[in-house]
Amino acid sequence: MKNLYLILSAGCILISSVSCKKSDKKDTTSDVPEISVATPVVDSIVLHKTYPGLLGASDHADIVARVNGTLQAVNYQGGSYVKKGTVLFTIESTKYRDAVQQAQASLATAKSQLEYATKNYQALSEALKSDAVSQIEVIQAKASMEQAAASVKNAEAALSQANLNLSYCTVRAPIDGYVASNLVNVGEYISGEGAPVQLSHIYDNKKMTAVFNIEDAQYEEMIGQNGGMEHSLYRNVPIKFAQPLPHSYTADLTYQSPSINSSTGTLQLKGSITNIDNELKDGMYITVELPYGVNPKAILIKDASIGTDQLGKYVYVVNDSNKVVYTPIKIGELYQDSLRVVNEGLNPSDRYVTEALLSVRNGMTVKPNPTK
Repeated sequence: MKNLYLILSAGCILISSVSCKKSDKKDTTSDVPEISVATPVVDSIVLHKTYPGLLGASDHADIVARVNGTLQAVNYQGGSYVKKGTVLFTIESTKYRDAVQQAQASLATAKSQLEYATKNYQALSEALKSDAVSQIEVIQAKASMEQAAASVKNAEAALSQANLNLSYCTVRAPIDGYVASNLVNVGEYISGEGAPVQLSHIYDNKKMTAVFNIEDAQYEEMIGQNGGMEHSLYRNVPIKFAQPLPHSYTADLTYQSPSINSSTGTLQLKGSITNIDNELKDGMYITVELPYGVNPKAILIKDASIGTDQLGKYVYVVNDSNKVVYTPIKIGELYQDSLRVVNEGLNPSDRYVTEALLSVRNGMTVKPNPTK
């Protein structure tokens, strides 16, 4: 009876041991993590190179005073939009009104003298026919008439200048646009006759100009591969800002400098931009994404799946044995805000880890879960 008990006890121990081993094996399988993977997207894309640039209003002008006098009025609100010809400033005009009256009087005197000299010449010319006067008298009368005519022209020019100076007392907008705050206050004396004094500045922001510089090698590539600025690639060039704006913007390249700057080795380009809802302002910093070619079979992966270490950029690839492989790559530009071009290190058929990069390591066995 005692031996039977020992046999039964040993059997139980053996069964328990086998059961535990099976349980352990099951737990090991469940420890393999499930990792999201994807294969690269292969697509034809336009390649870009980014350059810093600056925005400027296509049409702008200084508003200046060209006469002397006290500023009597500022007739606009800083930052407001005005039409060409709108009165912006009024300068004391008494001195210039008096000058106009004096010029008008001088012109009237000159015209009267011309009329007298003309009649005198005509009368002496008739008298000469009957030898009532000498030839020298007629010549002198003609000279007096011509001198009087010149005096009229001088008086007319003086009156024109006086009227012009008087008009400068009323400073008008030279173009349509937004006017900056006034630089001179009411009551201040302005000395604009010697040199124009700036009163403000006006910007026509309907069209903006993007100004940026490229390397001479990039210019050579533009010419060699794409035929220059007339190529369709250089229409609708993307423009980016430090912070996203409500609207997206593109530029049509319209100008290239006729020469390379020898000190910097760069060429200046300009592009025209339509300013939607007056969002863009003169002086804004921009990034120009200049196209330079087409890659018909670009390898694209999610930008968020790329890691960075001391050796550079890398991704984790899951091989045929479902093991994680650390894979260095060389990347290109960002595409459609979320995809990154991979220039080297990845094949179109490779499965790369798309998320949870911190939870995987090189050589780790995983259960890949394909995602789009």
